[in-house]
Amino acid sequence: MDLRDEKKGQIADLQDTELDEALKNFKSSVHTWSDAVYSRPRTVAGEVRVRSWKLAAGWALGCVLVAGSVSGGLLERHHRAELARIAAQQRAAEQARQLQDQQARARITDEALLADVDSAVSRQVPDALEPLAQMMSEEGIK
Repeated sequence: MDLRDEKKGQIADLQDTELDEALKNFKSSVHTWSDAVYSRPRTVAGEVRVRSWKLAAGWALGCVLVAGSVSGGLLERHHRAELARIAAQQRAAEQARQLQDQQARARITDEALLADVDSAVSRQVPDALEPLAQMMSEEGIK
């Protein structure tokens, strides 16, 4: 058994040395690879941002909302200005009508006054003979 144990010990030693050699090779490979990776020039990876269509849609809807509000305000302002212009035209037309009515009344009053003056000045018969003139006109009418 001695031989066997000795042979087993030699085989175990041989295997240990082979294993140690394999581990040393692996260790040196890892160190070489690590040194190569650390020494190579690095590129900075930019931060990649994924822009979502929701963000773009949100901005677009926001812009539409702002544009709608501004245009609605401008439309309301124009509408109020137009209403004020129409009201001013109506007031001016009403004032013109009132002025024409007053002038027409003044003309009628002036004409009636002038007719009264004309009739009073241009009598054919003196005041004392007026009853006689009325009787003659009544007889001429019948």
